[in-house]
Amino acid sequence: MNHENTAPAPAETTRRDFLRKGLTLTAGAALMSTIPHVWAAGSDKPEKEEVRIGFIPLTDCASVVMASVMGFDKKYGIKIVPTKEASWAGVRDKLVNGELDAAHVLYGLIYGVQLGIGGPKKDMASLMTINNNGQGITLSNQLKDKGVTDGASLAKLVAKKEREYTFAQTFPTGTHAMWLYYWLAAQGINPFKDVKTIVVPPPQMVANMRVGNMDGFCVGEPWNQRAIIDKIGFSAATSQDIWVDHPEKVVGTTAEWVAKHPNTARAVIMAVLEASMWIDASAANRSKTAETIAAKAYVNTDVEVIRSRMIGQYENGLGKSWSDKNHMKFYNDGAVNFPYLSDGMWFMTQHKRWGLLKDHPDYLAVAKKVNQTALYKEAASQLKVPLPKSDMRESKLIDGVVWNGKDPAKYADGFKIKG
Repeated sequence: MNHENTAPAPAETTRRDFLRKGLTLTAGAALMSTIPHVWAAGSDKPEKEEVRIGFIPLTDCASVVMASVMGFDKKYGIKIVPTKEASWAGVRDKLVNGELDAAHVLYGLIYGVQLGIGGPKKDMASLMTINNNGQGITLSNQLKDKGVTDGASLAKLVAKKEREYTFAQTFPTGTHAMWLYYWLAAQGINPFKDVKTIVVPPPQMVANMRVGNMDGFCVGEPWNQRAIIDKIGFSAATSQDIWVDHPEKVVGTTAEWVAKHPNTARAVIMAVLEASMWIDASAANRSKTAETIAAKAYVNTDVEVIRSRMIGQYENGLGKSWSDKNHMKFYNDGAVNFPYLSDGMWFMTQHKRWGLLKDHPDYLAVAKKVNQTALYKEAASQLKVPLPKSDMRESKLIDGVVWNGKDPAKYADGFKIKG
């Protein structure tokens, strides 16, 4: 048998050596520069090269947008196409029916769909957490005129029962609903019995408050800052006041999509992770990000409205200004992005607390099903992103109650104020 033509050509040998050596590099930057070739050449090639990722006009869509704008996606063999959506209900529907491959989406929305309490029931997947912090509760200037400046004074006004007070959130099982309910309850206000709550899409919050449709709202930036600039409201609390470094948006998709496109899913995580690292790397990068996402195609508002709170410069509309070290974080040495099982479980405890869930689910089992920890660890390891020692974490919230995921049913049932 003639073996003369079976050896690889010199160019191929060089290529294989390059790939082999590339995989053994330990320096993060060097590794990142070689990975795209590996993904494109081997069995880990993304199954789908164009990935449609939905987003809502909010500051925390930044890492998805910048992954596309800065070309981080190309390094991993994909093209992210950010698609602007009008409401979280629209995002949900397009994820469920496959019009979107994935989305910048509310943590609690993914779990609501998984459990069949936030629309059609479907198995969902959370690939990674996009950001911590950076949401807020804004109250109207009409309440300020009645002497309300904080939660305690709001509770006194509500207790008078002069009229029904209305508060808006962005989706029934979403993050903003949970921050609003938790904050109101911490002030002694039952969000289901003492006040009325309604759903309003984030970009429409300011306009609705301007015409008097609600007395307060909970939403992501930049819409709290926009209300202050427009002189129609003031900040009563930030979401980091409620829970420092809380989970917020995730890269969400369906379990079915991940099963069909595991390599694409991994590539998406890596691209968004790299964008997250880039945004948090410097104030200049954050400033450039604000300039980019302020455009009409994305958030569609003034750059300064986004930039101020994005770099931690806060004002409350009552004359107070401060620098908040717990402002919106996208990376924070990887601490932001890991899909902690306890984070997913927390949203379910609140769904149970407020009567959205009739019975206790198997909290840990559901979280393990939804949060793609193994896939995330693969992607993070490739980028030398630090991983936590545990899939659970512990936090103390505004009311002093500690959450650690150890006994979710007891935790959910332990609140004095519930639905």
